[in-house]
Amino acid sequence: MRLLLVRHGQTPTNVDYLLDTAVPGPGLTELGEAQAVALPEALTGEDIEALYVSTLLRTQLTAAPLAATRGLEVIVRDGIREISAGDLEMLPGDTEQGELYMRTAFAWAAGDTDLRMPGGESGAEFLGRYDAVIAEAAQSGLGTVAMVSHGAAIRTWTAARADNVDIAFAAAHRLDNTGVVVLEGSPSDGFKALSWAGASVAPAGEGGPAGEPLEDAG
Repeated sequence: MRLLLVRHGQTPTNVDYLLDTAVPGPGLTELGEAQAVALPEALTGEDIEALYVSTLLRTQLTAAPLAATRGLEVIVRDGIREISAGDLEMLPGDTEQGELYMRTAFAWAAGDTDLRMPGGESGAEFLGRYDAVIAEAAQSGLGTVAMVSHGAAIRTWTAARADNVDIAFAAAHRLDNTGVVVLEGSPSDGFKALSWAGASVAPAGEGGPAGEPLEDAG
């Protein structure tokens, strides 16, 4: 299966660098709407056969132009929503407390899945729900599936599940709004990332210095 993980368009709380993860969440900014309109052309070379979105409004608004252009029915799944910030909800991402959000998420990708976000979910719970949607798509037998999801969720799941993406790479490479991570594989055989926001993915271990940028969380 070819899997396209697409971050949603810009929201007002992205602009303000806030950890905004609650359902249904905000809509898109004017720029976010323009990003959504541009998405069908950006993905013109992809033969998308199914389109998933999360339960957060911003993913559904981002996917709407693509769904209309391709004649696809949007499939809503809670499993690919953003990592719940719990007690960190609506804190600025560039504060010490806010930085705990991505440190916790990347600890999950490193295997510490019993660790829990303060007041929120554990790594096992997050990866379990995200894996379940990926497995559903894989079981459909379709060739190419797109999922409009969220920055921290995409980076964390990819670092945990793609054989050639390590935590250093995922931490150092932020995913801009409507950025796309392209992967290939299956839950049984594993996944390999083919590209990250249009750039080739460095092999595991060559991701460069680890950083923990938070402004794209959500």
